[in-house]
Amino acid sequence: MHSFAITAPDRGMENSLKHKVDRKTKPPGSLGQLEALAVRIGLIQQTLTPSLDRPQMLVFAGDHGAAKAGVSAYPQDVTWQMVENFLAGGAAINVFARQNGLGLSVVDAGVAHDFGGPREGLIDLKVAPGTANYLESPAMTAAQCAQAIEQGAGVVFGLAAAGCKVVGFGEMGIGNTASASLITHCLTAVPLADCVGRGTGLDDAGLARKQALLELALTRYRNAGGADDAFAVLAEFGGFEIATMVGAMLAAAEAKMVLLIDGFIVGSAALVAARLAPALLDYCVFCHRSVEPGHRAQLQALRAEPLLDLGLRLGEGTGAALAFPLVQAAVAFLNEMASFESAGVAG
Repeated sequence: MHSFAITAPDRGMENSLKHKVDRKTKPPGSLGQLEALAVRIGLIQQTLTPSLDRPQMLVFAGDHGAAKAGVSAYPQDVTWQMVENFLAGGAAINVFARQNGLGLSVVDAGVAHDFGGPREGLIDLKVAPGTANYLESPAMTAAQCAQAIEQGAGVVFGLAAAGCKVVGFGEMGIGNTASASLITHCLTAVPLADCVGRGTGLDDAGLARKQALLELALTRYRNAGGADDAFAVLAEFGGFEIATMVGAMLAAAEAKMVLLIDGFIVGSAALVAARLAPALLDYCVFCHRSVEPGHRAQLQALRAEPLLDLGLRLGEGTGAALAFPLVQAAVAFLNEMASFESAGVAG
């Protein structure tokens, strides 16, 4: 598997960036989180004048063997039907990406459907038509997991070569909040019950059933000697969309891009990627706090302070697309706002 060369940004410019922020015509610190964000992006790009060229959303889609066992409120066919909706431009992520000037591609990492040859806006990286059922066996082999990571990395290295400096992450896969719950529990040690939520809208009985099924999967893994190694956990419980996203994130950090991290499922990929390469976190902008309970556990483990808290739980990368104007605002004020000196204002 590609060994990723991810290094923390050189902090030598940090004081210069902070000085530039502090000399703007405003009270020090008065733009709050936007100030820290401006400094972060300047450090990522190693410049006092960062830019957000060719911003791109990637929505990773895959199916889960465990979905047939009833861990979701929706049937598995919804995964491919929603991919068709993305390709037709009709989903929430399409609306917000258009509104905010983000390119959008859908990555078929392992959807249980044939999309019929090359399609505009669809990147075919199908590892297999869905994972195995982790209630009975590992979701994927180590080789499949490594293949997914490799393929995800390839897409992002291609974007970087084309001049893209910002990549937003989204996902689609019926059953993937269950995967994210298991990954989050294993990698944060937060009790599983605190990592399991209603996903696409389970009622109380459905939530209890999901919880019981995930406890079974975890017991099977532990009894087989399963460890909390990030790659092992990803292969055991992940989806191909999550594993492909991990590779894409690692490549984005190696290429020194800005990563827009969405909610709970994208967060589970970020958790894995950050365990594999801790310096990756310096390149991440955490866009929102999901209402999925496990997302709080992730954000605490990653010491992340998200930009938005809107009660979102849709996925698709919608939180990342909605937060992008704030990222643009941080760069814009750094580049365009007058300083006390230039404006002739007494500091």
